[in-house]
Amino acid sequence: MSDIREKVILVGYNLSPSETASLSKKDVVAFVTEVGGPTSHTAIMARSLEIPAVVGLKGIDQLFRSGAMMIVDGQAGVVILDPDERLVREYTRMRSNLREASQALESLRGKTATTRDGHRVCLGANIEMPTEDVSVLSHGADEIGLFRTEFLYLNRDDLPDEEEQFRAYRRVVEKLRPMSVTIRTLDLGGDKFSSALGMPEEVNPFLGWRAIRFCLARPDIFRVQLRAILRASAHGKVRMMYPLISDLEEVKAARAILEEVKEGLRREGRPFDEKMPVGAMIEVPSAALAAGAIARRVDFFSLGTNDLIQYSLAVDRVNERTAHLYNPFHPSVLMLIDHVVKAARAAGIGVGLCGEMAADPATAFLLIGLGLDHLSMAPLAIPQVKQVIRLTNYREARRFARRILAMESAEQIAGEVRDNHERLLARESKGRPKKKTRSDDQT
Repeated sequence: MSDIREKVILVGYNLSPSETASLSKKDVVAFVTEVGGPTSHTAIMARSLEIPAVVGLKGIDQLFRSGAMMIVDGQAGVVILDPDERLVREYTRMRSNLREASQALESLRGKTATTRDGHRVCLGANIEMPTEDVSVLSHGADEIGLFRTEFLYLNRDDLPDEEEQFRAYRRVVEKLRPMSVTIRTLDLGGDKFSSALGMPEEVNPFLGWRAIRFCLARPDIFRVQLRAILRASAHGKVRMMYPLISDLEEVKAARAILEEVKEGLRREGRPFDEKMPVGAMIEVPSAALAAGAIARRVDFFSLGTNDLIQYSLAVDRVNERTAHLYNPFHPSVLMLIDHVVKAARAAGIGVGLCGEMAADPATAFLLIGLGLDHLSMAPLAIPQVKQVIRLTNYREARRFARRILAMESAEQIAGEVRDNHERLLARESKGRPKKKTRSDDQT
């Protein structure tokens, strides 16, 4: 990808997360792939990098030719080949309208995400790379809710040493200070692989040797990252969380290694935050159901709903054939979220959500009503979600969530969520002062 020197739309069978991470928005204006789903890591990274993308489009090799003119509509999931002048004008106008809408929300950048009845929600940004600090600040994030660290291990044949990792983490922490930065420990495996780690090919990689399982099996690699994160904590507000926790024993094992690493840093006289909060990502149904026990051993929860939905519904989120079964409004998924929030509240720890659900403005009302006080998303999504929260009444949201939890159909829930969102926006539009027209001025 490094040899691209002109503005292009990339078209291919697949783009791995590591290849996606290497794309430059300056040269790659969009991409289209034959495989993948809307919640695959490649699609998530595209949103984070603000590159329009359509994934899971069949028959690419027969449909497209090099040098062809096309329109990629990432919002609608549509690709238009050889558009006529009318369509080009229409999409140019749509792009202009989107920019105007985005600029209209810029006034919210310095404002808090506080409901009309005074309930504060913290909006975080999910980032892939240290260079995303500009996007985080320009879109008005309150914190970094998820700093993915896999970029350090991808597209290379060796492992990053402690100093390289420390410098990368410190850069983000210092650039965004006094923001809190939540660093997720290594989550390779699934659809993210590093040749330097010698990870074996697996029949079911999403159910295999990945995330915390890999780290506990390779404490030599895990310790290096923990040392780097702890050292970065001396330079600002840092939180750390373990991905894909499936039971309490994994939390205990990770904590034991962390304590060993802390003791080593103390002996060396290296500074770090002794009280750095350590959390667990709840992405597996077993962890969600055992949330009460896990909550007593961690400082916070972060619901990773992309994986939680996948594992709860037995749906491969990268497989376009099953993408229609992937449903964040499935009653079972919402019941698990509700259970985790209640367990966190009972234990007196914080709980947030950093999956793609958080980026949907229409879903924000429901998530607030379920009791989530931290929502983290791609920076680009923050202004719209903040707008919805500022239109929301917290007590109404709580009542709405209770009503939703009593429903039995995902279709019914999705309809209620969309209808509620439309009512909310209509109510705001109705209450907004009417713009003056020329005839108004003349009367």
